[in-house]
Amino acid sequence: MSALFENPIKRRKTRQIMVGNVPVGGGAPIAIQTMTNTETTDIDATVAQIMRAQDAGADIVRVSVPTMEAAEAFGEIRRQVSVPLVSDIHFDYRIALRVAELGVDCLRINPGNIGREDRVRAVVDAARERNIPIRIGVNAGSLEKDLQKKYGEPTPDALVESAMRHIDILDRLDFQDYKLSLKASDIFMTVAAYKKIAAQIDQPLHLGITEAGGLRGGTVKSSIGLGLLLWEGIGDTIRVSLAADPVEEVKVGWDMLKSLKLRSRGINFIACPSCSRQNFDVIKTMNELEMRVEDIRTSMDVSVIGCVVNGPGEAKETDVGLAGGQPNLVYIDGKPAQKLSNDNLVDDLEKLIRQRAEDIEKQRNELIASDA
Repeated sequence: MSALFENPIKRRKTRQIMVGNVPVGGGAPIAIQTMTNTETTDIDATVAQIMRAQDAGADIVRVSVPTMEAAEAFGEIRRQVSVPLVSDIHFDYRIALRVAELGVDCLRINPGNIGREDRVRAVVDAARERNIPIRIGVNAGSLEKDLQKKYGEPTPDALVESAMRHIDILDRLDFQDYKLSLKASDIFMTVAAYKKIAAQIDQPLHLGITEAGGLRGGTVKSSIGLGLLLWEGIGDTIRVSLAADPVEEVKVGWDMLKSLKLRSRGINFIACPSCSRQNFDVIKTMNELEMRVEDIRTSMDVSVIGCVVNGPGEAKETDVGLAGGQPNLVYIDGKPAQKLSNDNLVDDLEKLIRQRAEDIEKQRNELIASDA
């Protein structure tokens, strides 16, 4: 269905880099990223996790590469998956050089902790030669000791000063193909740091609230922090950092961007919290329905409302809408279409949703063919 309001978010203008085949910045769709939590040397487990994350909608996946053994494993992982991969590397410049040879799509390093200038130059030269971008990742938990002493504790200014040190190194080496993150577990610190740096550079920014917490608490914290930044047009890639399965990070990321109408993929559900007016068990219906239709990638709105007070109004604005009543009434593309009893309600509703998704895809393909 058509949007009720024009999206008021005006995205920050940035340079564009390419992470594999994914454009980042420069007006490209905000990319969703996650990170594996398997042992990188366990190739089978890592590949399986990456594939599950990709199937859930991950645009980019980061993999930790702490040793040269992990680097060799990374090379085999790279050969087995198609999604762009970022390698997470600290201190040992030789690991960065090796994964560059093995086909990494982005190097997550901090130039300042790689060591001598000749080693940083070697990494930058390898990245430049192979068109590999770099992500500078500043984290409140690992600030330089002198900045900890100067500021007494992590602050937005400390994060920005750390970032500018790393940026200055890349500037001296005439390397501009990078993105930047400034993460803290504190929402206010993170938001302030990103707003400060956004006014100083035009490179893409990767957003995240680091170490946000478990599935529920981390989702809330990330939604508030990233939502504040995204609302102001800041952010070109995001990661929702959760103490949970990386697939959950991807799902939350998608829900976040869909709610702000910055990306669209799969079903956007509108459902009532239920009350004594409901004609069917809304909560049970939604729990089962969400699991059943997770595989649908077609962008569409589905409303599930338990009574006739709000049900018809919501249903008229969605692709498929269920309004509870005697009997329940299903709307398709805003028009009354079919009555459903509570018997086999989820089965019947799933069939209608899948049929509507097929119809939408058919209409889109016909439109594309007519424009060709």
